[in-house]
Amino acid sequence: QVQLVQSGGGLVQAGGSLRLSCAASGRTIRYYHMGWFRQAPGKEREFVAAITSSAITYSADSVNGRFTISRDNAKNTVYLQMNSLKPEDTAVYYCASQLSKSNNRWSVVGSWGQGTQVTVSS
Repeated sequence: QVQLVQSGGGLVQAGGSLRLSCAASGRTIRYYHMGWFRQAPGKEREFVAAITSSAITYSADSVNGRFTISRDNAKNTVYLQMNSLKPEDTAVYYCASQLSKSNNRWSVVGSWGQGTQVTVSS
C-alpha cells in the first residue's frame, strides 16, 4: 500500500501561485497513474488533474492552462503547480494514487493523501 504525504498549500492572493507536493512511500509509484482532486466547502470532491505512468497529463477544464501536474519517479513524488489562482480555486486539495479512467471519468483505486488547504483571497 502506498502512503501519500502532501506538502505546500496555504494562503495566496488572486493571481498568485502555489505548488503542492505529494511524496509517496511504501512502494514505487512509477507504474501508477497519479492525480489531484479538490473539495470546496459544501461541494463534492472533484477531479483536478492526472498524470499517467507514461507522463501523459489531463486536467479539468476549470484549471486547464493554469495548473500543471508533473511527476518525479526518482523522488517518488507528484507535484501540482498552480498559477493564476482564483478565489474559486479555494479548497482542500488531495493527491491520489492508482487512478483509473472509465467513461471519461477518473476514479481512485489506491490511496489518498491527507489533504492540504489552499485559500485564494480576492
